[in-house]
Amino acid sequence: MFERRGPLSDDVVTKACAARAADARRAATAAAAAFHHWSATAPGDRAEILRRAATLMLDRQEEAVAIAAKEVGSAADWIRFNVEIAVAILRQASELPDHMMETVTQGALPGARLVVRRRPAGVVLAIAPWNASVTLATRAVAAPLACGNTVVLKASELCPKTHEWVARVLIDAGLPPGVLNFVTNAPDHAEEVVAALIAHPAVRRVNFTGSTRVGREIAVTAARHLKPCLMELSGKGTMVVLADADLDLAAEEAAHGAFFNQGQICMSTERIVVDASVADAFTQRLVARAESLRAPAPGTSPLGSLISPGAALRLRGIVDDALSHGARLAAGGDSLGATFQPTVLDHVTPGMRIYAEEAFGPIVGVIRAGDAEEALSLANDTEFGLVVSVFSRDTAKAEALLRTVETGIGHINRSTVFDDPLMPFGGVKSSGYGRFGGDEAIREFTECQVVTQRAEDPQTTDAT
Repeated sequence: MFERRGPLSDDVVTKACAARAADARRAATAAAAAFHHWSATAPGDRAEILRRAATLMLDRQEEAVAIAAKEVGSAADWIRFNVEIAVAILRQASELPDHMMETVTQGALPGARLVVRRRPAGVVLAIAPWNASVTLATRAVAAPLACGNTVVLKASELCPKTHEWVARVLIDAGLPPGVLNFVTNAPDHAEEVVAALIAHPAVRRVNFTGSTRVGREIAVTAARHLKPCLMELSGKGTMVVLADADLDLAAEEAAHGAFFNQGQICMSTERIVVDASVADAFTQRLVARAESLRAPAPGTSPLGSLISPGAALRLRGIVDDALSHGARLAAGGDSLGATFQPTVLDHVTPGMRIYAEEAFGPIVGVIRAGDAEEALSLANDTEFGLVVSVFSRDTAKAEALLRTVETGIGHINRSTVFDDPLMPFGGVKSSGYGRFGGDEAIREFTECQVVTQRAEDPQTTDAT
């Protein structure tokens, strides 16, 4: 067993099994044994189990609220929002089997008839993070299960009980034994457990949501075994505010994007590129919203807490670095325990940590641009490419700018923090590759099989 201590009290809040490599291999073997039956289960029956899980998740959501508050310091509204999105993910995934129809066409060469079908890949290794614990654990397993795969869900060491809650909901909804296998491990054994799971011959797909640093290690390990990966990695959410933007709307959406869940979301707004002609007016509005969100004490903020007091110390270093290089502290900057006040840094420039490094906390930097052309250059001046929002009253202009921004996801006149289960979700550059969501998930979690027939062969066979 290993212990998880809470970020606010430092008390033991969870005790979980400390799996090792042998345990991980047993989980993958159990998933492999269940694969034949589950992949042959009628698509409608698989879909019904996911729909039941969605209903059950809503019925039990207050259990998740209580667990996540202790394990990761999440505010109640954040976990309820997580559950809402997770329910939508399950319902959307339940429709995927209907989109896996095989296609029949005449080949390019004469006399050939082609059948193209998608088949379940096998066992999927799903590795979920702590920050959006319910949503991201659900997303990691829903589409693979819907497509007929069996799954091993490796929980985060920081929220094992919350991730267990997700797995329990799905199992209680009617998943047969072995279809979903749940693994927890102590922090010191994570590399060993993940390596054993990736190397297992039955594991055919890997999906990982987390930091770019860890994602690179997982991708290298998977590449050695020729296992395809879906990688949703770090972000540096960028908002571009053009001169004709609605500044009140932009400031409101910026505050939501930067400070919701203490900025611990891969889509969080961390850089705001603002036309210099409206920068002062915009920043004043953003500061007012940041100051209205101040938390009087750890645990009482509507935005929740950071994952640990150590995270607050790291953010303090980012703020001090920016100030030492000429930035101005416009709001926030102070902390207490695992709570960090919503912080706005103005006059951010290249060379500062806040300009390039993922903060993963409630800190946003305002970067001033001379015009729209410079704003585009600044928006692309990052190694990450998950999400960019553009604010302008001229939506055609905003759309044109997004066409040239290096990002997997773009928004017009809305927060960077937005996710719809029907939307393919993922990034470019160091933010990863592959896509959750929508029908893109079918391509990620199935194999493509092509069958050819002679065109003159009968298309049906009498089985008598």
